[in-house]
Amino acid sequence: MADYIPHIPVLLDASVEFLITNRSGIYIDATLGSGGHSTEILKNLNDDALLLGVDQDYEAHEAAQEFLSKDKRFRPVKGNFGYLSTLIPDKYHGKIAGILFDLGISTHQIKDPARGFSFQHDGPLDMRMGDLSGVSAYEVVNEYDYEKLRDIIYHYGEERLSRQIAAEIIKNRPIESTLDLRRVIESVLYGRYIIKSVARVFQAIRIEVNRELEVLKSALSQSMELLMPGGRIVAISYHSLEDRIIKNFFRSGNFEGNIEKDFYGNAIQPLKLISRQIITPSDEEIKRNPAARSAKLRVAEKAGEE
Repeated sequence: MADYIPHIPVLLDASVEFLITNRSGIYIDATLGSGGHSTEILKNLNDDALLLGVDQDYEAHEAAQEFLSKDKRFRPVKGNFGYLSTLIPDKYHGKIAGILFDLGISTHQIKDPARGFSFQHDGPLDMRMGDLSGVSAYEVVNEYDYEKLRDIIYHYGEERLSRQIAAEIIKNRPIESTLDLRRVIESVLYGRYIIKSVARVFQAIRIEVNRELEVLKSALSQSMELLMPGGRIVAISYHSLEDRIIKNFFRSGNFEGNIEKDFYGNAIQPLKLISRQIITPSDEEIKRNPAARSAKLRVAEKAGEE
């Protein structure tokens, strides 16, 4: 494994403060990473508490073990959080006091050229967050047809030049590396925001490779089975696609945002919003950690009597 580059946890104090309602409770850090959030969570728990740290990235697990392996309150769980209800033992279902999601990619994944996430370094077209199974960025870039590639760039990257970029990618196949892909994308761009457009295309391909939006929906739905009444979900997102999914689910319990009503016309809301305002990083945090600038934190609590 390449030297692991630690990830600076975003909105650390706010996320932990909202997450912990019972210092002796059972918690899930669904995005363990290098253990930044988990370390802080454990500092705020009693000796009889339990924290389950979930991540599909074996390099993240290896890095986190350095800080957390000696703490008897911590248990690592290897797997994709889209299968949360399967990964978490049945005996904890309905007993979880809080689940933390810190979405997006880690500093290590971005900074390690071999992972293929960054357009700042030359590396293989990979972008897989997990155990290197499933579709890679190379296959998306070199094998998807025009319509599918165009739609991914438009819907997942929200890039207005999706048609031109998709056509140029197909024209230049095979594309072998991240910098090759960047050059192809830039060849059809113009204006002041070329780098932002490149970033949007890389984001779109990464979301497709890792099925990120589908996985997020699955994880949020399964969280309701795991949480106890009064248990909380704390979710930190980094782009509008993720935030929209979280916002709708917290508001209505579904991903369309439609609030259903019972026979008497009363709203059925499986979750209660704890903070109606989006929580964002302070100017000081953004200055200290520029990667935090787009972060948005939302908090909701499972309805029902504790």
